[in-house]
Amino acid sequence: MNSPIEAFKELVSLRYQIYNSLFLTLNLDGVHQTGIWLPLLSEVCEKGFESQKNPTEIIDTFFAENKVTASEKDRIDQMFRFIQYIERQVVLVDALEDAAFTKVNDVNGVGSYRSLFERASNRNALEALKSSLKDFRVRIVLTAHPTQFYPGPVLGIISDLDTAIQNNNLRDIERYLEQLGKTPFFKKEKPSPLDEAISLIWYLENIFYHSIPKIYEHVYASLGPDAEEILEDNPLLQLGFWPGGDRDGNPFVNTQITLKVADRLRTSLFKCYFRDIRKLKRRITFRGTESLIQEIHDRLYAAAFTQADNPGFSPAELLDQLQELEAVLNDQHNGLFAEELKTLIHKVKIFGFHFSTLDVRQDSRVIKKTMAEVKRLNPDVFPENFDGLSSADQMEAVFALSGKIDPSSIEDPVLKDTADSFNTIRKIKDRNGDAGAYRYIISNCRGMEDVVNVFGLARLSGWEGQMNLDIIPLFETIDDLASAGETMTKLYEHPVYAAHIKGRGMKQVVMLGFSDGTKDGGYLSANWGIYKAKEAMTKVSREFGVSVTFFDGRGGPPARGGGNTHKFYASLGNEIESNRIQLTIQGQTISSNFGTVDSSRFNLEQLMSAGLENTVLDDSDKRLSSQARSLLEEISEISYKAYSEFKAHPCFVPYLEKMSTLKYYGQTNIGSRPSKRGKSDKLEFEDLRAIPFVGAWSQLKQNVPGFFGLGTAFEKLDKEGRLEELQNLYKESLFFRTLLENSMQSLSKSFFPLTAYMKNDPEFGEFWTWIYEESKRADQYLKHVSGQSVLLETNPAGRSSIKLRERIVLPLLTIQNYALIKIKELENRGEGDSEYAHAYRKLVVRSLYGNINAGRNSA
Repeated sequence: MNSPIEAFKELVSLRYQIYNSLFLTLNLDGVHQTGIWLPLLSEVCEKGFESQKNPTEIIDTFFAENKVTASEKDRIDQMFRFIQYIERQVVLVDALEDAAFTKVNDVNGVGSYRSLFERASNRNALEALKSSLKDFRVRIVLTAHPTQFYPGPVLGIISDLDTAIQNNNLRDIERYLEQLGKTPFFKKEKPSPLDEAISLIWYLENIFYHSIPKIYEHVYASLGPDAEEILEDNPLLQLGFWPGGDRDGNPFVNTQITLKVADRLRTSLFKCYFRDIRKLKRRITFRGTESLIQEIHDRLYAAAFTQADNPGFSPAELLDQLQELEAVLNDQHNGLFAEELKTLIHKVKIFGFHFSTLDVRQDSRVIKKTMAEVKRLNPDVFPENFDGLSSADQMEAVFALSGKIDPSSIEDPVLKDTADSFNTIRKIKDRNGDAGAYRYIISNCRGMEDVVNVFGLARLSGWEGQMNLDIIPLFETIDDLASAGETMTKLYEHPVYAAHIKGRGMKQVVMLGFSDGTKDGGYLSANWGIYKAKEAMTKVSREFGVSVTFFDGRGGPPARGGGNTHKFYASLGNEIESNRIQLTIQGQTISSNFGTVDSSRFNLEQLMSAGLENTVLDDSDKRLSSQARSLLEEISEISYKAYSEFKAHPCFVPYLEKMSTLKYYGQTNIGSRPSKRGKSDKLEFEDLRAIPFVGAWSQLKQNVPGFFGLGTAFEKLDKEGRLEELQNLYKESLFFRTLLENSMQSLSKSFFPLTAYMKNDPEFGEFWTWIYEESKRADQYLKHVSGQSVLLETNPAGRSSIKLRERIVLPLLTIQNYALIKIKELENRGEGDSEYAHAYRKLVVRSLYGNINAGRNSA
């Protein structure tokens, strides 16, 4: 068997060279000539940056030496064609990596359920594993955050191309590449929240509907005769869904959209069930089965197509009929096709009638304004002296609220929708079952008051008795993370909230924001702060007999909590509750990690096994000694100070605004949500959303949020003669190793020669140099501490993938910076409104696509 790096070279790198040459033979306008010139441009770029030339010199040199075209307009047109060509090269690499996935990755190795089961068996821990599986769950939540640049048709082509490559079907490969060349990548209009939902439901229907049951049945089979009892009420893997429910900063999401998305989730699921029963109906043709399977078939057809608004039966009724049919097959027909029927039974147990739980999310400040508006319009509901009460007494009064207000009396559409969202949740429960919607997430949660406000608004929607609603605070800033344990203590101590938690089975979900945490405090400080917050909340929750679940708001890159996610969870040990893992998956991370059934199954198993390891296998490298904790605290503080000084520099926001692609993100038409908070034309740091913030650094190939402050912290300890302490910590702590290896990913995708021209800029030259020097420190010390001669030395296949992708997009990035320079020159000459200025801006926007897709987890 080939090693992962050998498999990558053979199945990805070599095949890329072969299939890439097919582009030249396709019947596409301008492709042949562009395909001949692009390798020449790549070579000019590589040699140019080695010679310390800037993007302007490199592009001008290319056009002059190759006599490609004469006029500026023709040059711009040709640069557009280069970008379009590169976009399709990136798709080809994606398809090749997807096709080679099971060869490049050890799908049965460390991190797989099979490996975990074998390790548990060898350590006599099978009973502990079985016990953990009764309650253990993984929930991945698909978000609508705008980091997905592939339109739906292109995703379909990637899937078909993957299959053709696996089958080595050159005829189909050629046809799909030609289709790719004719298919537009650019969206002319922003998608609506419903459009976003429909795009992501494609993954539910085509990927998760198949991969999740495969894992479930693998676990089920491993448990033997105990399986039914152990997994009786546990689907193991659950799906969450934010498109259409996430209101935070998105004024286009409202009650109508939320209900439409919930309906679409349900009908999409029924169509999947119907396709399955239609196939089974062709196989199950025996006496005693005809009327039963026909009734199931007709019910599912009606629920999917003719009676979509009212299926007329429940998941329990459907399960009863399917299990009755299963009994007939086993008792009268030797179990023929019972196994296939059992798969459908498992699917109904897992997905119910909801497919995916639709979460509702809103910002705490909007919730607070809504409560104030409700009080203004409904003064009789509140105590007369409410405004004069202390904060603690006001919370007591809100906890005691009851009644039913009319949200339609609120004029502001966002506040009206916020008040009405609790009615919306109950409507979804009626249509899709209780699992259809039961989670309310409070973004930017600052403390107990924000949770109390949600509780009060839910009561004022007419929700009486025990509310089957999980109220989930989302802690994001460094300060809020530090006080999260205290906040939860106050909530657990309050008799009203304690009664609510008791009614929810003594379970509490808490969300933690990796993206905004890193933006606020830097990479090392944010990750260590979240680690400590989880410890503190685990401790206090256990003291109150509450099982806390941590819901991690993660993005694609390490700067937003991405990278080797499964290693992160495996590193937490048993001082942090991990019997249930929940995390967001968004944008390109959905397509790159869950874009095929194989990759989806692999990554879901990795998450599942990581969480189970912490309860079943207690490994020593997951425990942090007091010395390790002290060292992590020290370097975190140094790193935080360095990042805070950097963030406070007056050039920080202007640098991103004037030198990066930040302001162009909103023009890409990839998401319905505005790219920044606030309505002011002036850009403030607080208004920066995490995705365009991290994405702008990624486009600059500087990836600051994934490393800044780390090199400074390590250098300080080195000067004190303490480098060995860091090296020992790296060897002993899986958590610290994972942090550093994820930071290596960020640095491996950085390329400072691209923007070296900025060091001569009169306004930002010193600022660029500061970033560059910190990157060199981080690179140097990551290698010193880890003992690796090059970054990601222990992950050669991953390093090769990054190298291949970065080489492909180098001409695109060079064109992007060339266009940015040209725009600045034209604006300085007062020609910012000229035809060429607009053309160069379009060039910048278009260049975002290929680079983001090539990075696979860059935003």
